[in-house]
Amino acid sequence: MNGRKDDQGKPRWELLPLEPVAAVVDVLTFGAKKYAPDNWKKVENPVDRYYAAVMRHLYAWRQGEILDPESGLPHIAHALCSLIFLAWFELRPRKLTDE
Repeated sequence: MNGRKDDQGKPRWELLPLEPVAAVVDVLTFGAKKYAPDNWKKVENPVDRYYAAVMRHLYAWRQGEILDPESGLPHIAHALCSLIFLAWFELRPRKLTDE
């Protein structure tokens, strides 16, 4: 007897490459130690500041610097992390106060 699983048309999470996700988690861990867990949610003017961070990391990477000198982690992972922050601010419902 064959089992049944109705998952057609659902998001295919198995397609997500986990290596870049793990690198972003490393950046988040570095940031949590340096500042505090979830400190990024409390930054003033986050859209402009995280956009600037994305661009600084991409520029450094494009210039041939693979690893961020402070963290020792890939610039691309730092840029992805800041893009995730931007997406979080963009996609979540607007609230007067954050958690």
